Amino acid sequence: MSSEAGAFRNMADPDLAVDYRKAGWWGDVTVANLVDRHAATRPGDPALVTLTDRLSWAGYRHSADRLASALIGAGIEPGDRVAVFLPDGGSVHVAFLANEKAGAVTVGIGARAGEQEVRHLLRRTGAVALITLDRHRGAATGELVGQLRAEGIDLRWHIVVPVFEADLSAPILVDGVEVPADADIDPGLFAERRLGSDDLFMINSTSGTTGLPKCVMHTQNSKLYMAQQACEAGQLGDDEVLLGLAPVPFGFGLFTTHFVTALIGAPTVVVDRFSPESALELIEREGVTVLVCVSTQFKMMLNSPDVDKRDVSSLRVMFTGGEMIPYEAARSFEERTGSLVLNFYGSNESGFATGTRVTDAPERRLRTGGSSLSGTEVRLFDNGVDVTGTGRGQPGSRGPSVCLGYYDDPEANAQLFTEDGYVLHADIVTIDDEGYLTVVGRKSEIIIRGGKNISAAVVEDLVTTHPVVALAAAVPMPDPLFGERVCVFVELRQGESLTLTELIDFLGGAGASKENYPEHLVVMDELPRSSGGKVAKGRLTATAEELVVRPEAVPEP
Repeated sequence: MSSEAGAFRNMADPDLAVDYRKAGWWGDVTVANLVDRHAATRPGDPALVTLTDRLSWAGYRHSADRLASALIGAGIEPGDRVAVFLPDGGSVHVAFLANEKAGAVTVGIGARAGEQEVRHLLRRTGAVALITLDRHRGAATGELVGQLRAEGIDLRWHIVVPVFEADLSAPILVDGVEVPADADIDPGLFAERRLGSDDLFMINSTSGTTGLPKCVMHTQNSKLYMAQQACEAGQLGDDEVLLGLAPVPFGFGLFTTHFVTALIGAPTVVVDRFSPESALELIEREGVTVLVCVSTQFKMMLNSPDVDKRDVSSLRVMFTGGEMIPYEAARSFEERTGSLVLNFYGSNESGFATGTRVTDAPERRLRTGGSSLSGTEVRLFDNGVDVTGTGRGQPGSRGPSVCLGYYDDPEANAQLFTEDGYVLHADIVTIDDEGYLTVVGRKSEIIIRGGKNISAAVVEDLVTTHPVVALAAAVPMPDPLFGERVCVFVELRQGESLTLTELIDFLGGAGASKENYPEHLVVMDELPRSSGGKVAKGRLTATAEELVVRPEAVPEP
C-alpha cells in the first residue's frame, strides 16, 4: 500500500512530504481515529443525518466495525480494491470507514454512474469486491453483479449493505449469505490492518463530461489538509451543522462531508437525490450553518418558491467551487440568506489551489477564486512552461492537497504534472498582484469565434440574469465562416418561454458586450448532468454539433 502510494508521490517532490509534516499540514490521524474519538466523547450526538433518519457517532463507529469485520471475514486482504457504489447517505460514509479499518482501498463510484462507467472503473482498478444496497436507482444490484461477472470482471464478492442510519441491526449480505448482526468484532484486528494517513486510501474518478473517467489516487492526509484549510477559511467552530449537497466520492463532496465534519465533530446532513425543496427543508429543520454545493444547486435553490417560505437564518457560510462563480446569483444568495459565499478553486487531482475567506472583501469573495491557501503554491503556465506568478495563463498548483496521480497511467500523469510537481488545471485564469485568482473559463470551454476567445462561463453568467432563465450552459457550435459560434442551452422557470430575439434584446438592454451574445438558443426541460452533479457540457457540445445552422440563420452580434 504505502510503497505504491510513495511511487506516485515521487512524481512531485518526495521531500515536500517531510516539510508538510513539520509545518503541521500532514499528520498521522485518520477518519477512523476521529470517529473513535467522537464515539467515545459524544456517543449519542448525530453524526450523519438524512431526511428521514440519523446515525449517532457511536452508531457510525459500530456500523463501520460490523462492515469491516464482514469484509475481513469474507477474505478481503489488505490493499485489495473494494468498490463502493452507493447513493449519498449514511451508508456510503460507513463503507468508506469500514474499508479504511479493513485495510482495503476504496474505489469510489458516483451514484449517477452508468453501467459503462461502472465496468470501466472496476476493470481499471482491479476491484475484487463491490459494496451496494440491494437496489440502486430502482434496479436490483445482484443482477448487475451477475452481468458484470458474466462479462469476465473478477468480482469475487458482492457485499449488500443496509441503510445503516435506518436500522443498525439490519443484515449485511456477502454473496447472499447473511452476516449476523451480533457477529464477533475484534477491534484489535483493525489496528493491525487499517490504512495509515499516507497510504493510498481512495481511487475515485474525474467527473469529466466526455469519455471514460481517469482514476485519481488519494491519501487521507491530502483530504485532512483541505479540511483544515476550509475550517480556517470559514472560521468553523465545534457547533456547526453541515449540509453536503456536492456528491461523494468526488473531491468537493468527499473532503467536506467525510473529512471536515469528522475533523470538528459536526453532524453531516446528506441527501441521496438533490432537490432545492428538500435542501431548504433540511436547512430549516436541522439549523444548518455550513452549506456545501455547486453553483447549479444554489441557483436552483434561489429559483425555488420555497426559498421565501423556509427559515434559513442559521446559515453562516456556503462553500462552493469547481467553476467560475456566478456573481449575481452568489450576491443574491448572500442577500437572501445572510450567509457568506466562499469560493474554492481546484480539482479532484489538485485539491485546493486557492480559496476565499470570510475575512475577504465581498468583491473578492464573489468575483474571484481567492488566493493561495497556506502551504499551497500557484503559478501560471503556457503549454506546460512556467511563465509567471501573475497575469493570465493556465494555472498549476503544488501543495499538501495534491493527489498521488492517476492510477497505473504514466502517460496521463506526465500530462497532469509538470517536472517540478505542479498539477496543471484545465482552465484559463488571471492572477492579480495580490495573488487573487479569477477563472476566465476552462480551456475546453473557450469558444473561439473568428479568432476571438469567448468565455462560456461569462456567457452563462449573463444569460442567467434573465428573469425566466433558471440554468444556462454555453458551448461552441461549429460554423464554416467563424469556426465557432456561441450556442446556449437553458432551463426555464416553470411555465415560462423565451426566444433568442427576446434574450438578445434583454442582454442589449442590460449593457452586455455584443461579443458575449449567444447566437443559438436551445430550451430544454432539464440540462443533462455528469456523475459529479455538474452540467454535462460534453453531451451538450455533441448536441450543438447536430444542430449546426447556416450562418445567415442566426443574428450577427
